[in-house]
Amino acid sequence: MAIDIGGTFTDTVLLNRDSQIVATTKTPTTAKRPALGALAGATHVLETAGTDWQKVSGFIHGTTLATNALIERRGAATATITTRGFRDILEIAYERRYSQYAIDLVKPDLIVPRTHSLTIGGRMDANGQELEALDETGIALLVAELKALEVEAVAVCLLHSYANPAHELKLRDLLTRHMPDLVISLSHEVSPEAREFDRLCTTIANAYVQPLMAGYLQDFEARFRQLGLACPILMMTAGGGMTTLETASRLPIRLVESGPAGGAVLAARIAEATGEKNVLSFDMGGTTAKLCLIDDFRPQTARKFEISRAERYIRGSGMPVRIPVIEMIEIGAGGGSIASVDRLGRLQVGPHSAGSDPGPAAFGKGGDKPTVTDSDLTLGLIEPGRFAEGRLQVDPDAAQRALAKDIGGPLGLQSDQAAFAVSEIVDESMASAGRMHAVESGKDLSNRVMIAFGGNGPLHATRVARRAQMRRVLIPRDPGVGSAVGFLFAPVSYEVIRSRYAQLDTLDIDGLNQFFASMQAEAEQVVRAGAPDGPLLQRRVAYMRYHGQGHEIEIRLPDRELTTSEIGALKAAFETEYSRQFSRIVPDMTIEVLNWGMSVYSHAPAQAPQSETQNSHPAVPTGRREILCDVSGEWRAAGVFNRPDLPPGATVNGPALIVEAQTTTFVSADFSAAVDGQGNIWLTRHEEAQK
Repeated sequence: MAIDIGGTFTDTVLLNRDSQIVATTKTPTTAKRPALGALAGATHVLETAGTDWQKVSGFIHGTTLATNALIERRGAATATITTRGFRDILEIAYERRYSQYAIDLVKPDLIVPRTHSLTIGGRMDANGQELEALDETGIALLVAELKALEVEAVAVCLLHSYANPAHELKLRDLLTRHMPDLVISLSHEVSPEAREFDRLCTTIANAYVQPLMAGYLQDFEARFRQLGLACPILMMTAGGGMTTLETASRLPIRLVESGPAGGAVLAARIAEATGEKNVLSFDMGGTTAKLCLIDDFRPQTARKFEISRAERYIRGSGMPVRIPVIEMIEIGAGGGSIASVDRLGRLQVGPHSAGSDPGPAAFGKGGDKPTVTDSDLTLGLIEPGRFAEGRLQVDPDAAQRALAKDIGGPLGLQSDQAAFAVSEIVDESMASAGRMHAVESGKDLSNRVMIAFGGNGPLHATRVARRAQMRRVLIPRDPGVGSAVGFLFAPVSYEVIRSRYAQLDTLDIDGLNQFFASMQAEAEQVVRAGAPDGPLLQRRVAYMRYHGQGHEIEIRLPDRELTTSEIGALKAAFETEYSRQFSRIVPDMTIEVLNWGMSVYSHAPAQAPQSETQNSHPAVPTGRREILCDVSGEWRAAGVFNRPDLPPGATVNGPALIVEAQTTTFVSADFSAAVDGQGNIWLTRHEEAQK
């Protein structure tokens, strides 16, 4: 079983031993008690499949709770403890403005005010040698300050603790002796890398959400154990793997963006099954839309991302968090995104969302603001009686009234034209985000396949693809719960990245192999807790740069111990990758390595064999529905098809609606659809429509 708790809906998927999906459902997220919505979904899929809790042998969970707590600032009262003389790490940050000429620049909210920034004596050097012993005489004053501030959590980030954590460990023991209930996050455990500002921010974020997440995970586990769940509960991580509840409670920062990571895992798996090496993953849910580039069947990854940016698209305007993460761009564009007209008469959609409570105006739960879902209903793209499997009643008239009042009135438009305008804005926002993400990565979208999923992804895929100049779109099976499906095919994994400065020409191979052995032991201990049996795989990388540069590039290493004779090969690999990214190398320049990475992971479930597509034949619609065409802007009839009834080889010409349990695929007038042997829907834009 896999459960993905999103901002609007909670998705649940049940898989049998033959890796076949036997039941799925979407239930409204219960924001105040997220476990209740998860329980409702779990109970429904078990009843649908005719089974019980005792037969559930695997359970994976992903949640947006950590992300939302950081964005909404709903964490614990937190203080920091740094090395004496370094109290102002947060205030100094990068010593630059993220927008050089902005007069009214808003600084990122880094959670901990200066009044809560404390220090202690003691000092390590960059090689881990003790220069000054930890000032144990200062503990009493430190404890008094923490009690006076009434903090619940503390982030400890002592200088160069990634090289030697002895002072951080001793400080934790001393604090725990005086304050046993204090939650303590140590930077060498959370982010053992150089760069003090990033390391401190990551430790703060971890400490800030740790009490909330620990309590949530305990409650979540207890509720499911009471129902009879006997197997371990594994948590999806931001890096696309799974980890144990114990690790998740200790390092909850690794759960940030865990839901979207499942979607990227699904898209990568589909890319491999179909042989598509260049893919854009497009996941549009109820609250946000997430886009991720996938090359050679691997999602693009990063070691850092920003939380709660003051300026949505400007790097440096948020709180940096340095953890292994699947890199994607996320914008406030989902089914629940609220549309409004600003004081200058401009139509805006998002980033604020109506969520699941009260939800869109059409839900009839007290919401009166027009949303993207209200727009799609008014355009005729959603069948009211079949929305959310028919278990959630929607009111198209309420959607039209909300659009007419808040959009049509200020802009002088009828409700259908207001809905069309909302659709145009939100689709362009998502397409431009995808284009920007590709450009920042030095890549082009036009030759990529879009893999679309999420509750609203298939509904908007062709409209976004047209604007992004993409010709082909793939809609997988069970796309409405795509991220939860991705959970089921992720490996149990753990990644460790540590700093150890070295120059390539004078690399200490024996010391490096011992360094990797310690990282491997740490990672294997976590993975074995979730995957006790079977062989494990590993992936080793080095982050290299030329001397004097500020950032590194990732170079793959052999997945074993290194030998001195391989240093030349490492240099060649660095120069090849550097030349690919920057079109040239810098001759006679010293190459240095700052960070090393080790990933240990279990085998992912095997892919089902690819079935051959049958001879193509036109499908027969079960009915027709009037829609406002996104190409011509006029009302016209669209064929309605039941996806479960479409066999391999079936073809559909747009405009058409392909309806299934949790979502609808909209085939625009300039697209056609075909079902392959695996049940995927391929949408292809007509060549003549592109000229």
